[in-house]
Amino acid sequence: MAKKFDLNDNSVAVVIGSGAGGGTLSNELSQKGINVVCLEAGKRYTTDDFINDEWSAFLQTAWLDNRTTSGSWSIATNWPNLPSWIVKSVGGSTLHWAGASLRFQEHEFKVKTEYGDIAGANLLDWPISLKEMEPYYDKAEYKIGVTRTHGIPGLPGNNNFKVFYDGAKKLGYRDVHTGRMGINSIPRDGRNACLQLGFCFQGCKSGAKWSAGYSEIPKAEQTGNFELRTEAHVIQITHNKSGKIDGVVYVDKDGNQQKQKARIVAVAGNSIETPRLLLMSNSSMYPEGLSNSSGQVGKNYMRHLTGSVYALMDKPVNFHRGTTMAGIITDESINDPRRGFVGGYELETLALGLPFMAGFLIPGVSGWGEKVSNALENYDHLAGMWIVGEDMPQEKNSVSLNTDVKDQNGMPVPNVHFDDHENDIKMRKHAFGKGTDVYKAAGAVDVFETPPYPSTHNLGTCRMSAKPRDGVCDRNGKSHDIANLFISDGSQFTTGAAENPTLTIVSLAIRQAEYIAKEMSKGTI
Repeated sequence: MAKKFDLNDNSVAVVIGSGAGGGTLSNELSQKGINVVCLEAGKRYTTDDFINDEWSAFLQTAWLDNRTTSGSWSIATNWPNLPSWIVKSVGGSTLHWAGASLRFQEHEFKVKTEYGDIAGANLLDWPISLKEMEPYYDKAEYKIGVTRTHGIPGLPGNNNFKVFYDGAKKLGYRDVHTGRMGINSIPRDGRNACLQLGFCFQGCKSGAKWSAGYSEIPKAEQTGNFELRTEAHVIQITHNKSGKIDGVVYVDKDGNQQKQKARIVAVAGNSIETPRLLLMSNSSMYPEGLSNSSGQVGKNYMRHLTGSVYALMDKPVNFHRGTTMAGIITDESINDPRRGFVGGYELETLALGLPFMAGFLIPGVSGWGEKVSNALENYDHLAGMWIVGEDMPQEKNSVSLNTDVKDQNGMPVPNVHFDDHENDIKMRKHAFGKGTDVYKAAGAVDVFETPPYPSTHNLGTCRMSAKPRDGVCDRNGKSHDIANLFISDGSQFTTGAAENPTLTIVSLAIRQAEYIAKEMSKGTI
């Protein structure tokens, strides 16, 4: 029952982006009887369209619009035009995510209180608590079908997990299992159980993995209150004389500009495109961009402390078979400053195909010549893990407009600036050491450390804050400056925590939909 709304219909809620935040929010609002127009910059792909091949899948769905980088991070040298590996498609990066679905810990909502003053870090407590989030986490876990919650069994462990588990247990780690995953271990919600195909990053052809693209959007369409417009790239959010948002301008698939009027606008374009759009929507009333009275739009960009450890084993592992992220160690996610840093990190199994392994085993970092070539020649003997840790928000780490470089629509591209904080460097060193220890305990022949990849966990840049001067939006994701403008993705994160962010993004979207529906019924927005 696909709906079609008129461009001049100013009663609709316009949601920009259809990923974990935008796709979930769109469905939740539609289910509550609210008319929604969702504008997605990318195309729509079905499970039949997904390609079980790394490079082809990457070129099919990745956000490859031009971007620039600056700062001392390795990305600016190795992938200067690809700071992030996100998806430009219906469902956003939930097509690409590995499925890890972890709740934030209590201390991670109040890091300013817990960690104190950290030089160079722009720490701030979230304006919401774990206790407030728990019922929404519960709803999100049920919606996604997270394993090890709601009586849903865990996924089986593949060989990559078995190597990981063996080393972890020999080191004395206690919280080691196949994860809380948004991938069906049993048929559920009209989706199949996981077939262990091993192409989680390429789009799940069996539909076992939850994705906003084929889990949320079709349900929204069935309400009759929802319209999805694909290849609709929003370039400006507009407002009336009183400063209230009244619509959005987008470029359609034919290259023509259209304006959709709106009652409210929710921006869910990821932590790079969301601040970029707010900055591009500047006007005489808002010369520094929308919702930017604090000067914090685009600031405090976080990407999680990451890195990888790979091991060459004496027997075949075939780590590419089975779920890409097949298990986790959470013991190190505590806050224990005795380790020399604040915050914590997760160790999660990871497998990449040969093309990406060849790209990420960087000579001089992972080793030289024979060491790297030997690893690739013995690809079937590799085991791997990914480090995911809490990085420090820094005001200088930011997304800004590069007015010297224009995109396909003639708009300034985003420049992503990032420097590691001293705390990040210490945490990564510790995590590399522990990851190496795990594999050595499991009998590894050789171990390789790799620096961060283009980020899939883009966070901050439009953060929540109790006081308007400290951030961009309030505890409901509502702009501090403009009552009918909302931030609905990971850019609203005040801090990053150690956990993969998707579950929290979905939980916040469910919570935000409740708030928007209540306020719309009261006539306040």
